[in-house]
Amino acid sequence: MKNEVISAIKERRSIRRFKPDPVPEDILNTLLEAACAAPSAGNVQPWLFYRVHRAEIKEALAQAALGQKFVAQAPVVIVVCADLNRAGSAYGERGRTLYCLQDTAAAITNLMLAATSFGLGTCWVGAFDEGAVGRVLQLPPHIRPVAIIPLGYPAHSPSPTSRRSLTEVVKILN
Repeated sequence: MKNEVISAIKERRSIRRFKPDPVPEDILNTLLEAACAAPSAGNVQPWLFYRVHRAEIKEALAQAALGQKFVAQAPVVIVVCADLNRAGSAYGERGRTLYCLQDTAAAITNLMLAATSFGLGTCWVGAFDEGAVGRVLQLPPHIRPVAIIPLGYPAHSPSPTSRRSLTEVVKILN
């Protein structure tokens, strides 16, 4: 029997076309709980998740994401943000500039893998105007948007993308 986590890792794809079917509330909560179970530096947990369902806000986020229209077509969009003050209170500048990004990246990965396990699709959107996203969501200055994650049932099944071989990326020091 395959390990379920490994299966989700290998099956996950970037989905850019979604069915209009709504995602059940209990599944959304389970995905966000999985995100919150991610490790974080000093257990600070600097993440905030903005769950967007309203069409006009999704459209504004798509525009802020440099016109990536598929963002607005997903039934739900999760904007993952880092609370810079929370991260900085424990680790100063390094917390604000690095740890909060590492922590939110771990939470995003958990969210995406959990979504895959439920037959849902996601895409990690990092190309966006942070100021525009901040204005759309009315974020205070200490809350930094890190990623936009459109979420829904896939309307397509992309083929796996190539990956670099282990011999290219692993350096063994004995």
